[in-house]
Amino acid sequence: MQLDGTVAVVTGAGGGIGAAIASALVSAGGRVVLTDIDAGALAQAVDRVGAGAADAVASLAGDATSSDHIDATIRLAEERFGPVDLYFANAGIMGAPGLDATDEAWATTIDINVLAHIRAARRLVPEWIERGRGYFVSTASAAGLLTQIGSATYSTTKHAAVGFAEWLNVTYGDQGIRVSCLCPMGVDTKLLRPDDAPDESARLAQRAVETAGRVLTPDEVAATVLEALDDERFLILPHPEVLEMYRHKGADYDRWLRGMRRYQRGLVEPPA
Repeated sequence: MQLDGTVAVVTGAGGGIGAAIASALVSAGGRVVLTDIDAGALAQAVDRVGAGAADAVASLAGDATSSDHIDATIRLAEERFGPVDLYFANAGIMGAPGLDATDEAWATTIDINVLAHIRAARRLVPEWIERGRGYFVSTASAAGLLTQIGSATYSTTKHAAVGFAEWLNVTYGDQGIRVSCLCPMGVDTKLLRPDDAPDESARLAQRAVETAGRVLTPDEVAATVLEALDDERFLILPHPEVLEMYRHKGADYDRWLRGMRRYQRGLVEPPA
């Protein structure tokens, strides 16, 4: 897909991967509406992304899980730039650890990591079918292809995000709708390295990611995303080794599970 002149919405754009994607789109000639629940972080991101190209950037703070906010963001894009060509469902949270996670924690993680994607697609896909084109990009995770040691809610919802992106591609791919799914491992963002001191489960998850492969910068991930959009490639893997891991998983599931348990044991820090 040629990005010059396109109109995009990027959620979770107050920093990290979202802000980097927005900046890369603007550099490629796109016009972008950034949105994030953190109004302060969003304002700072808009200043960075719009430096030298303020007329190509707009923003609206709000909750990416809200249908009303999704509608308002799309209306803003249409009023400022024209019909939305691309939607990046990028907002996400790590969630909670294992069986101790409450129903409320599960509901929140499902809402942000999965239902926000579904609500955005429900809003945009019918219009895209009428236009004969549109592009939905889901930020999932390598955890959606493999799993996430230390966080049941994150692993489960990222698997669901991958599944929904696959379903969109299969169902609407012959009607001009393009779908890609971004599945990185470690990226140097607050999701991986939060400001607040993490609990032991979060530290375990962080060690699992940081020791699995190189931690990339958001800009490196964004560059890979734009390359994949140019090819209209479904699976976007900033860490190419994820594909080999996924192949090993599919080739011998039980062996892969044993290996993951062994890997997890090796990550547990001995008591002081």
